[in-house]
Amino acid sequence: MIGFLGTSLDAGGGAGRWEKWRPTVSLGMFEDLWVDRIELLLDERRFGNLLKQVSADLAAQSPHTEVVSRDVYLQDPWDFEAVYSVLHDFVRAYPFDPEREDYLVHITTGTHVAQICWFLLTEARFMPGRLLQTSPPRKQQAGDPGSFSIIDLDLARYDRIARRFADERLETAQFLKSGIQTRSPAFNRMIDQIERVAVRSKAPILLMGPTGAGKSMLARNLFELKQQRHDLAGRFVEVNCATLRGDGAGSALFGHVKGAYTGAQNERVGHLKSADGGLLFLDEIGELGLDEQAMLLRAIEDKRFLPLGGDREVSSEFQLLAGTNRDLGDAVAQGRFREDLYARLNLWTFYLPGLKERSEDIEPNLDFELERHARLQGERVGFNREARQTYLRFATCAEAIWPGNFRDLGASVTRMATLAESGRITVENVQEEIGRLRRLWAPQLGARESMPGQDLLQSVLGEAVAELDRFDQVQLAEVLRVCAECRSLSEAGRRLFSASRERKRSSNDADRLRKYLARFDLDFEAVHARA
Repeated sequence: MIGFLGTSLDAGGGAGRWEKWRPTVSLGMFEDLWVDRIELLLDERRFGNLLKQVSADLAAQSPHTEVVSRDVYLQDPWDFEAVYSVLHDFVRAYPFDPEREDYLVHITTGTHVAQICWFLLTEARFMPGRLLQTSPPRKQQAGDPGSFSIIDLDLARYDRIARRFADERLETAQFLKSGIQTRSPAFNRMIDQIERVAVRSKAPILLMGPTGAGKSMLARNLFELKQQRHDLAGRFVEVNCATLRGDGAGSALFGHVKGAYTGAQNERVGHLKSADGGLLFLDEIGELGLDEQAMLLRAIEDKRFLPLGGDREVSSEFQLLAGTNRDLGDAVAQGRFREDLYARLNLWTFYLPGLKERSEDIEPNLDFELERHARLQGERVGFNREARQTYLRFATCAEAIWPGNFRDLGASVTRMATLAESGRITVENVQEEIGRLRRLWAPQLGARESMPGQDLLQSVLGEAVAELDRFDQVQLAEVLRVCAECRSLSEAGRRLFSASRERKRSSNDADRLRKYLARFDLDFEAVHARA
């Protein structure tokens, strides 16, 4: 039981004090209310003697009840903002353990303002408990504790508290982005949506995006957020489904009984049971086999499943987060993923873009990785000005494809920081790293260069291709591809300029194309012949 010491209602001395109703003392007198511990909030400097008297009287009525005092100072107990701030801070710091304890909030003592604040904190689940109201007996007599009731009120909203909650949501969103540095408005909006879903819903959440985009980090942040809010009491269990194969997949997820298959010498619990009461993150869920998908669907819907080789069901109440770098819709169409499971997962789907799609986030993550290196290695390393500019120019250009996304960026910064002399990353360090990245990415860049039109561009211009900006290379390659497919300059012009032609009364598409090719000393006949 948590509540204020009633500085007026609980007061009383001498034998006559037992003739009056004192709400805190009455908590130890109800036959059908067993209270193990009472935590009393009070200003101990002013009301220390009253606390001693109430504690002694409680001990006389209920020897098993422990009384714990919590020293708080309220300059004005009728100041709404001041009282809320004190109670909010108290609740946020309190070591709640709802798995082992049930909590009641005694709202009879304290001002009406304090009661409203208790209501708001409990309704918002910062206080993981219920409200309890005690009342005096109709006819005052010694030994009558009165009555109590557990209540549930429809709470009003207050502008000042609403702003406080808005600040809390902003703090929550920042918490979700811990380790994910971003300047992207679209990414920030997505994080805000994920925060609202995580707080209000227990339905599965699907995180899509390329490897290294931050799905695992976001999943762990979501768990820690829900744990802080006392929404989850269990563990965070992360499973990479790409590592599960054959009988081992079912055993790892659902457990097995002894003798379920050859080599199953002991019983195994499985990840789903380990996540009971907590959060299960199945990364790369698209790699699961169809049999495991069917078993997982039942476990999500019924909260029950059969271990391999078992005939007795196991229950597990977990929230599911799933991650994938595949398009599960395509996998459903190809028969590699169950449509019913996809429908169950697809209620809340969020796409985490890769680093290439968030070039504005490269610079803040550069600083984040340097800070992380400093924490891990105990040595602070930084760029000199020219080196930083050189690295950022390359990191945000078209050639920097970042196939491993933020993992690639983290590895790149670690290499430069490790090789830097005297704590400074120089232009020479950056140029060496750029060469290293180009070599690492050569297979992917080669595959990209083999797009239609690229070979023709190389054939027509030869070494002169290297003198063109990347923008011109991409545009010219597409123009050459269209020229190769068309029988005449006019046909190619009509295909290339169809949209702009619709907005003009007359046009000469062939002349426009001829002039464009002439910029590169090319003509249609030569291009067509080379193709």
